[in-house]
Amino acid sequence: MQRLFILSAIFLLTIAASKCNEKKDADTVYKGRLEISGICMNYTIKLLEGNIDTAKIVSNWTDESTKKNHNNVFALANPCNFPGTIKEGDEFYFTIDNASTEPCMVCEAYYPTPGKKLPIKIVNK
Repeated sequence: MQRLFILSAIFLLTIAASKCNEKKDADTVYKGRLEISGICMNYTIKLLEGNIDTAKIVSNWTDESTKKNHNNVFALANPCNFPGTIKEGDEFYFTIDNASTEPCMVCEAYYPTPGKKLPIKIVNK
C-alpha cells in the first residue's frame, strides 16, 4: 500500500513538473526567422535568440532539396496559426504555444522539414 502511495506521489510530481516547464515556455519570448517557406505550409524556423531546450529543436539539419545546412531549427507544428504576412527571411518574436492544438487542414505535398516540430504563437515585442 505504501508503494502505491509513493508511486502515485512520484507520478503527480512528474506531471506537475512538466506543466511547470510548459508554463515557463509559454512565458518566454524567443526571436526567430522564417528560414524556409515550403509548399503546403511546410515551414522551417530558425531560433535566433533565446534558450529553447535542445531536445525540442534540431541543432544541425540539411534541407535535402537545396543541400543547404541550417542550425537551431524546427518545423512549425501549427501552420494555420502562422500569419501570412511573415515571409521567408522575416524575423519575428514568439512563444511556445502548447495550448494551441486545434486541427488544421493543409495540403499533403511534401517539402522537407526538420524532424522536430514546435507550436508557436507570434507576439509583439
